[in-house]
Formats: sequence, C-alpha cells, structure tokens
Amino acid sequence: MLIQLLMQHPQALGPVLKNTPTWVWGLFGVLLTLGLSQVRTRSVGALRMALMPTAMTGLSLWGTVSAFGGSPLFGEVVLVWLVAAAAMLGLLARQSSPAGTAYDAARRSFTVPGSWLPLALILAIFLTKYVVGVDLAMQPQLARDSQYALSAGALYGLFSGIFAARAARLWRLAMRPAAPASALSNI
Repeated sequence: MLIQLLMQHPQALGPVLKNTPTWVWGLFGVLLTLGLSQVRTRSVGALRMALMPTAMTGLSLWGTVSAFGGSPLFGEVVLVWLVAAAAMLGLLARQSSPAGTAYDAARRSFTVPGSWLPLALILAIFLTKYVVGVDLAMQPQLARDSQYALSAGALYGLFSGIFAARAARLWRLAMRPAAPASALSNI
C-alpha cells in the first residue's frame, strides 16, 4: 500500500507523483482553491451553500464507485459508506451552528464564519481518493480485501456525513421562524 511503501522507501514518492495524470493536479488545484475560499467569513446564497456538500458527496461516491464498483464487495462498501455518512450526519447535525452564523431571509443568504474544516475535509477526500487509486493501481487485489475496501468506504462516508451535517445546521437556521419585529426591539 502507498503509505507503507513511502514509509519504507521514501524515494518511491517521485515515481508515484510522476505517474500521476496531469488532470489530477488540476483537480487538486480547484479543490484547494475551493477549500481556501472557506477560510474567511462570507455570505453565500442558499443554492451555493448546498453545492459544496453535494459536490463533496459526489466526489466521495465517485471515489467509492471508481475504486470498488467492480469488486464483489461493492454492495457492502456502499452500505458501510451509507452507515458512516448517516452516523456522522446524525451526530453532528444536531449541534449548534458556529458563532457568527446567520441566515438573512430577505436576501435568502447565509453568513458563514471562516473555518479550516472544509479545507481539511476536501483534502481528506482528495487524498483518500488518491491513495486508494494508487494502492489499487499497484495491488488491484485490494479491491477484494474486505478490511481495505470497507475501511475506505467508511472514510468516504464519514467525510460526506460531516459535510452533510454542516449543511443541515445551516438549513435549520433558514427554517427557523423569524422573530417578530416587536420581539427584536426588546433585545
């Protein structure tokens, strides 16, 4: 596996990176830019807010299907993905939104405080996809190894569940009834 190979033979990193298709680096650049845009406080519309978890879930599912779609374990991998995503969504969606998060009903937009978490999650999904892709290129039989396949599926699901939970917390703000103007004047 890639991580073990690099720990035992760090000089293998050069050939691995050299054999990585160019489009992967383009995708990495786009994802890095997207993640860095999440670091500062911003105002985002409802549609744009929904795009991030949707795109990251799509990337996660693409990683799962491209790696294990031909494996006899595919159904189990998808089930583990779903369970992990649902568990993270259930655990984290009930938490309060970070301080400074707000919804402006008139503009249908959210004020979202900057956070490094989206960048970390984006990079985690990308690196999981990259490592799994390299591992399977070097050892295709890993797609049939239940420990490997189910662990990868669980990782992808965990990351997707975290993104979905962040979006759910924002939607909860949007669904909250607005306080009457008279109540606001008493604050």
